[in-house]
Amino acid sequence: MPNSASSSQDEPPRRERRKEARPGELLAAALDVFVEKGYAATRVDEVAARAGVSKGTLFLYFPSKEELFKAVVRENITGMYAGWSAEIDEFTADSAEMLVYAMNAWWQQVGRSKASGICKLMMAEACNFPELADFYEQEVEAPGTALLARIVQRGVDRGEFRPVDVAYAAYALKAPMMFLMLHPEGDSEGFDPERFLRIQIDLLLNGLAVLPGVASGAAAS
Repeated sequence: MPNSASSSQDEPPRRERRKEARPGELLAAALDVFVEKGYAATRVDEVAARAGVSKGTLFLYFPSKEELFKAVVRENITGMYAGWSAEIDEFTADSAEMLVYAMNAWWQQVGRSKASGICKLMMAEACNFPELADFYEQEVEAPGTALLARIVQRGVDRGEFRPVDVAYAAYALKAPMMFLMLHPEGDSEGFDPERFLRIQIDLLLNGLAVLPGVASGAAAS
């Protein structure tokens, strides 16, 4: 028979284990409620109840609804950028393959996940919360555009892509991602998001590619 005293010494008390897990539980609950109800309609006490804690406990970790929302964004989207940036630095294949990989990684990790609801929320409510809109631009939109621009610039520098306006090319690459997040499920019978993304990538790459026998010209102004 195991010694109950030694077991209790080896295993942290339940209260301590719960306290350590609580921020993650709160962020998961907050993501659910924000996505279901939007930012304006979300109440902090509802998030706390969903996580199984008091509102006072939630405020120990996140002093306001705005800070809670920012933490949700950082946990579910912003936190991925460092890893994606490192992958770009280490990528050895050509830039077309890198672009395919990057857009598919976005779809798998954000676009098809619950985190995509954050992007929809911001599109719907940004005009009513300009400070949150600025935060979202700095933490999500600008870094995402910069990563895509890095891939396009890499392709141009290596002679794999024709010269283009890199900044606007990055915006063009974001467009199909935005469409997928806004496309209502079941709106078109048989619509396959992953097939759509493959077709978009093919069209975009053929537009960027240096065609045999055609001299590469200057970037469009």
